[in-house]
Amino acid sequence: MGRVAAKIDANQPEIVEALRAVGISVQSLAEVGSGVPDLLCAVNSINFIIEVKMPGEHLTPKQKSWHRDWRGRTHVAYNIEQALMIAAMYRDFGCPAPM
Repeated sequence: MGRVAAKIDANQPEIVEALRAVGISVQSLAEVGSGVPDLLCAVNSINFIIEVKMPGEHLTPKQKSWHRDWRGRTHVAYNIEQALMIAAMYRDFGCPAPM
């Protein structure tokens, strides 16, 4: 049986582009499924994860469970501004980059 193509929210490409434009490393995790958030991001030696949602959407039960059980940094962004605010926390207050 073939794998179903990953569904990404319509705002995800513009959010990825905006994050990369300010120096954030971004890897899409959309194909993983099982409630795993959409974007693995990093800056200043800190990894963080962003679930991208369209305005008005909510986390699915699988996503809620994943976020609850994950022991790392997770966030939800509904637009570019929110994603950039999340990234700024790590860019401005994070650890120095490795040599």
